[in-house]
Amino acid sequence: MKQDVQPLIVNVKRYTLVRNLVFGWLTVVLFAGFLLNFPKINILEHTARNLYFHVPMWFTMMAAAFVSGYHSLKVLQTGDPLRDIRALQAARIGTFFGILGLSTGIVWSRFTWYVGTDVWWNFDPRQIMVSIQLLIYGGYFVLRSAFDEPNRRAKISAVFNLFAMTALPFLLYVIPRQMESLHPGAEGNPAFSQITHPVMRLVFYPAIIGFIGLFWVLYTQRVRVAWLKYRVTQDSEM
Repeated sequence: MKQDVQPLIVNVKRYTLVRNLVFGWLTVVLFAGFLLNFPKINILEHTARNLYFHVPMWFTMMAAAFVSGYHSLKVLQTGDPLRDIRALQAARIGTFFGILGLSTGIVWSRFTWYVGTDVWWNFDPRQIMVSIQLLIYGGYFVLRSAFDEPNRRAKISAVFNLFAMTALPFLLYVIPRQMESLHPGAEGNPAFSQITHPVMRLVFYPAIIGFIGLFWVLYTQRVRVAWLKYRVTQDSEM
């Protein structure tokens, strides 16, 4: 890969400002999510508050996937090792949010639709599709570890990462909506807007912004650390 790359320049003041804004924003969202009252929703009742956390995880995962895929495309165009680092770190954080989204969904269904039973996994289409997507990203990380030569690792994994990014909207949104599911908007189910009270949207949409902002903070931190390692070893992480 190219060795004459420029050092990563980070505007520390801007980063600090955005980080503090994100943490403040999420603090307000968390308090509002637990304290703001809304009319009881059939079946969901107060477990509906999980909407403020469960769904934003998927939006954050998708945002991370597009960031990762964009930098993988740049790797194929330029061979820049910094782009490879950015693609890897975005994919890692996106996968982390995907695991959180799957976990919060499993707990939500267990204590809402399956309360009083031993059911934790009900093979809901979205659960299955999300699991497949996470396995695809697991394959991306395994693929990277199979190559010792940095340039070859970056190029081959970039191609696979673009496939992972392309598959994500189909697996998370398109296919599940065509099948029977517990999730809103699926076949036979009302849309999100029909089962939520308008006051919930005062928290829900800011939560999406806040968690995507948290992704940016974590992503920026990890890229800075990974770039420092690269400048010492001249090898991007696997």
